[in-house]
Amino acid sequence: MSDIAQHLLQVQTRIAEAAALVGRSASEIQLLAVSKTKPLAAVLAAYQAGQRRFGESYAQEAVQKVQALRDAGVSDIEWHFIGPLQSNKTRPIAEHFDWVDSVDRLKIAERLNAQRPDDLPPLNICIQLNISGESQKSGTTEAQVLDLATRIHQFPRLKLRGLMAIAENTEDDAVLKQSFLRLQRLFGTLQQQFPSMDTLSMGMTHDLEVAVACGSSQVRIGTAIFGARDDRQD
Repeated sequence: MSDIAQHLLQVQTRIAEAAALVGRSASEIQLLAVSKTKPLAAVLAAYQAGQRRFGESYAQEAVQKVQALRDAGVSDIEWHFIGPLQSNKTRPIAEHFDWVDSVDRLKIAERLNAQRPDDLPPLNICIQLNISGESQKSGTTEAQVLDLATRIHQFPRLKLRGLMAIAENTEDDAVLKQSFLRLQRLFGTLQQQFPSMDTLSMGMTHDLEVAVACGSSQVRIGTAIFGARDDRQD
C-alpha cells in the first residue's frame, strides 16, 4: 500500500469516527482530496486507492491535470475547482470541471454560465461564504448570499448545490463550532427555497471532526493525504 493510500485510509477512519460520535453515517460525508500543487503521480496514487473526487485551486495547473488524466483514459474523476477564480480564467474551468465550489460573486457565475459548453451537463456550484470575516479570505457575506443564490438558481447552465466556507485557522474548537453552526443554519434556511442544495462543504485537515459534528457533508482534505502543500499564486 502506498503512503497516499495509507493516508486516505486514515482520513476515512477519522471521518467515520467523527460521524459515529454524533450519530451520523460516514456515507453522508464526501471526501474531497485537495490535490492542488501536487504532481500528477500523487493524484494517480490516490485514484488507484479508490479516491474519485479531487479539488484544485490554480486554473492552469488544474486544467493540465484534467486533460492529462482524460487523455490517459481516466474519465470517472469528479473535478472540483475550489480556489478563488479570476474572471479571465473562467472559460477553461467552465469547459473542464464538474464543480466550482468557490463562487462568491455574480460576475463569476455569469461568466461560468455563458462559457459552459452546451454538450456538458450544468456546472455544479457552491457559494463560498467568508464566515470568519477575515479580509484576506474570499467569500460573499451572509447578507448577500440569498441574492447570489437566487441569481445562480436562474442560470440554465449552472446548478446550485450548496455552500462552502473556510473557518478560522484556530485550535479553539468553540470558535470553529460557532462558525460552522452558523453556516449550517444558513444552509438549512436556503435549502427551503432551493431544494437542489445538498452540499455543505466545510472542514479541512485540522478541523474535520468539528465540521462533521456540525453537519458538514463534504470535507476538503489535502495535507493529511498528500502532505504539506506548496502554496503559490496562479
